[in-house]
Amino acid sequence: MKKKWLTMLLAASMVASMGTVAFAEEETEAAPSAVTTVGPEDGTHFELWSFVDVHNEFYANMVNEWNEQNPDKQIQITFSTYPYSDMHNKLMMSLQAGSGAPDMCDIEIGQFPNYVGEDCPLYDMTDALAPYEDSLVKARLDVYSRADGARIGVPTHVGATVMYWNADIFEQYGLDYKSVKTWDDYTALGEQLKEASNGEVYLTSVDTGGTDWLWLAMAEYGEDWTGGLGEDAEVNVQLDSVQKMLTMQQEWLNDGIAMISTDGHTDTDGCRAQIVDGKIASFPKAMWYMSRFTNYMPDEKGKWDITTCPVFEEGQKCSVGIGGTGTVVTNECENPELAAEWLAWAKCSEEGEKHIWNDLGFDVCNESLWSDEAFAYDESNQYNTFFRVKPYEVLNELAADDAIGTIYTTSNSPALNEQINTYTLNEIFVDGMDVADALQEAQDAIESEIG
Repeated sequence: MKKKWLTMLLAASMVASMGTVAFAEEETEAAPSAVTTVGPEDGTHFELWSFVDVHNEFYANMVNEWNEQNPDKQIQITFSTYPYSDMHNKLMMSLQAGSGAPDMCDIEIGQFPNYVGEDCPLYDMTDALAPYEDSLVKARLDVYSRADGARIGVPTHVGATVMYWNADIFEQYGLDYKSVKTWDDYTALGEQLKEASNGEVYLTSVDTGGTDWLWLAMAEYGEDWTGGLGEDAEVNVQLDSVQKMLTMQQEWLNDGIAMISTDGHTDTDGCRAQIVDGKIASFPKAMWYMSRFTNYMPDEKGKWDITTCPVFEEGQKCSVGIGGTGTVVTNECENPELAAEWLAWAKCSEEGEKHIWNDLGFDVCNESLWSDEAFAYDESNQYNTFFRVKPYEVLNELAADDAIGTIYTTSNSPALNEQINTYTLNEIFVDGMDVADALQEAQDAIESEIG
């Protein structure tokens, strides 16, 4: 491997292991929480690691389906599930050592930049994905690609950001959330809700420990604070989109139409309690948040609606893909062509996407299925009956307008996210610091951190 990738990988692994394992010789062997082997003994054997049990359950189903359809290309896979940090650390150290890595592995999107440098240790899956490329959401393919455009990870879901509305609350007060198109409309609705509820219900909550709102704002203006992919990418958190969103949110807090998200962001027990108690009437979040309702807030069934998000200016993109897991084939795989062929089929084919939607509850990347009645609108799917709209109706609206933007996760993202989530958002929303001053402080700190 070339020196540049080794340096980046070693630095990333040391940061990830800080407080537990500082050096390889002090490392204790990470043990998987579950190991399962699926497929015939005479099949081509692979090893796949994940940090999510249900992901490996999904892959196991896809091994069985593949073997039924491909008697001449039988495969057997041993699946190991590790704790999140243990798995990513173990993968890094194995690839650095040149041995011990699995054939395939899930990599969480926040960790992905550690593997895309010069002399990348991951197999180029461009050819394997080619049969599906035209049907897949390009923004999701792009985030798991090298700067030269080579596809090196297979996405799991779109993670399209949408607006969740407690329709019961707005109907109770005679307010029309469906007419909201812009953030100005949204702010006006907040003032109406504040007056109608005597300040007992907030329009939304703003996050001090998450950047979803800011990603949405950047997508609407076509901006990206990471600078995107490539050697010349420069971090810039002082973008107009970021300043506009933070200023607007600060005004919402000052005007009493929004609250600060309990425990930092919407995806916490504390904030979900506020949602269930009817204190928060709406918020933007990725489609995968639907599973939070079914798993943690089942009594909310029938109360909530989903729409596209408001925009600053009509005609802008109104969504962005957030979160995700890219699954890769490593350079230690002895039969990477077959591994890549199976992996692309498992996650991008109609067969695989059915499991991703029905079993995992993720909005699938294969757009050709979004308008398929049997796939997208089947009422045996719990999400099609939980909300007041079938989720793919909203996704088709986004697809028709090419409205899903891309924000990249790069090697600069960890420093950027640490600064914004730990300091900047609290300074603005809790301490009341001027937005421009806080962003200048953030910019200086990030530039100092990344050199």
